[in-house]
Formats: sequence, structure tokens, C-alpha cells
Amino acid sequence: MNKRIWKIYVDSSVVYGAPTKEFSQDSRYFWESFRNGEFTLIVSDVLTEEIERSPQSVRDLFDALPESHIERVFSTDESDDLAERYVVEGVVDETNLDDCRHIALATIHRADAVVSWNFRHTIYRRAGYNDVNLKLGYPGIEIQTPKQFMEVFHDET
Repeated sequence: MNKRIWKIYVDSSVVYGAPTKEFSQDSRYFWESFRNGEFTLIVSDVLTEEIERSPQSVRDLFDALPESHIERVFSTDESDDLAERYVVEGVVDETNLDDCRHIALATIHRADAVVSWNFRHTIYRRAGYNDVNLKLGYPGIEIQTPKQFMEVFHDET
């Protein structure tokens, strides 16, 4: 029987959060599971651009990720339009467009979940993102912290 491979979209907060004291244990568990090939990571051009502007320690962590478990995706007119729609519909304001771009890319590329430590503009706004998705004919999307994701993931595998 073939094991289902989950596709997980991460935003930069998961990479930034890995070394912080507050998130380190949960982040470490998430990254270990990824490195063990338990799921595929969806990495977008938006994430790559954010990481390029990051401190060296964050870039080093990101660069050490095994490519064999990564699916690379890129922004399109469709994803940019969906991200703009999140702003127009008031999910977040225009200053948080990159957060919207992450959710739009995850939605369009049919990620099983978005994993984020960004509570204010991502986790707490999941109902708004999903309302817009459903209104436009896209599926809803799970948006969870690494800790929440790992609890659900291991319950279902």
C-alpha cells in the first residue's frame, strides 16, 4: 500500500522560528520530520525572496534543507490576483500582501496545509482566507502552527 505524502507550504516564520527559544522544540520536531521524508515541503519564490533578505543563520538553515523533499512553486497572475483579493476582501491590509501571497500559492498548488508561526496575519485570519477561497471556487486550506500540524499529521499517519 502506498503511503500518502503530504504537501506542506511553509512561510518564513517557520524558518525564522526554528532557532528561537519560544518555538524551538516544536520547530525542531517539524524540521526533523521533514528531513526524514515524512512530508514534502512546498517552497515558493516568495519564501525564497524573504529568506534571501534574512540573517545568515536563517539562510544557512534554509539552504541545508534536502532538495529531494521539496517542491518548488512560483507566483503567477492567478496567485497574485488571489492574494490581492484577500486584501480587497479585508482579510488583512495591503502591508501584509506577502502573507496573502503565501496563502494564495498554497491554495493554488493544493497544499494540504500552510504551516506558520505568524499568528496575527495568518493563523488568526484563516477563516477570512477560507471565506475568500470558497467564494472564488477554491478549496479551503488548513492553516496551522508547526505544533498543531505535527499533532494532526501523526494522528492521521
